[in-house]
Amino acid sequence: MKIIVTGASGYVGRNIVPTLRDQCEELVLVGRSPDKLKKIFPDLPCCTLEELSSIAHGFDSLVHLAVLNNNTEGTEADFHKVNAELTLETAKVAQACEIKNFYNVSSVHVLDDKNQSFYASSKRAAVELLNDLKNIKITTVYLPFVRGAKWNGKLVFLNNFPSLLAKPIQSCLLALKPSVKVEKISEFILQPQSDREFFILSEGQTHNLAYRIIKRGLDLLFAVAVIGLLWWALLIVWALVKYGSQGPGIFAQERVGRYGKTFTCYKFRTMQQDTVQAGTHEVSQASVTTIGRVLRGTKFDELPQVWNILKNEISLIGPRPGLPIQRDLFDARQAWGVFDVKPGISGLAQVNDIDMSEPEKLAKWDARYVALQSLILDAKITFATVRGGGQGDKTSD
Repeated sequence: MKIIVTGASGYVGRNIVPTLRDQCEELVLVGRSPDKLKKIFPDLPCCTLEELSSIAHGFDSLVHLAVLNNNTEGTEADFHKVNAELTLETAKVAQACEIKNFYNVSSVHVLDDKNQSFYASSKRAAVELLNDLKNIKITTVYLPFVRGAKWNGKLVFLNNFPSLLAKPIQSCLLALKPSVKVEKISEFILQPQSDREFFILSEGQTHNLAYRIIKRGLDLLFAVAVIGLLWWALLIVWALVKYGSQGPGIFAQERVGRYGKTFTCYKFRTMQQDTVQAGTHEVSQASVTTIGRVLRGTKFDELPQVWNILKNEISLIGPRPGLPIQRDLFDARQAWGVFDVKPGISGLAQVNDIDMSEPEKLAKWDARYVALQSLILDAKITFATVRGGGQGDKTSD
């Protein structure tokens, strides 16, 4: 492959360029100061953006890393000029040179619409501007904390720890926030990708033993606390449901869990007996019982799922499990890798008011959770749920 990289003097660029250099047929670096780039990478050709158009024809990809970061002082106009206008200008040069792929590298902080920093706003503006370009594949890549061969920033002290001690500390720290290795970024650029317009590159927490142990411990603590402290309330609710309308107090239903396998999910019944098996958004509001409206509003109907937690079928936080008959949702979640994690009683999509009536949108939000999964994010979702977020799927009128 023949690749161009802008902003290679930054932390990400310094770490991925050596990998790309070893695996590319040709690699060109672009920056405002080619001489500065030459000092860092003396064996690579360097040029300015103005010079690029004369040498870029026939290249496969342009990786745009040039950015004005959050830790840089500047006005809103300064950030917009670099992060939005320069990005568009660079993409247009790539388009004119018939470069196939343009990678717009951004940060996961930009995904949070509540983040109105100059950096986040300007990077979102860049995505909007790039949407209008034709005849070039634009892919926005969102990165969490990037891990190089050595630790940097506040974690630089780990470089001096012996491996035996550093690894467990590292595992615990990485459980707090999502991260990605520079090797994964390089692999992403070098390998053909699907037609998605954006990717969140992350290591996830699947292989992080510290995260798995802590998350499982918190799940069990929650389940034991509910059973030990609220058993009497659960019995009262069960009686109210059972004798308030015809049917059982506990509703058992097949749901799709981790790896796409089905399991029996338990909830307090909130709908009339013999209500059609369908997504909640497809069921009439008239099917919800009087006590059911209260239970759904408080999410108390979900508490019998502590049994599913004890059986390790579900977690406190994770994508809400769908029904086997919801094929559109199943296919979308499978395509986005959502089934790599256990489902949950509440999730990121739910506290952001995304329900199962929009399967593709829901799957994308679930995939965002899988990529950004961390103890801090789980805590934020838990607090949002306690404050009233994640009220569940809306019934039809």
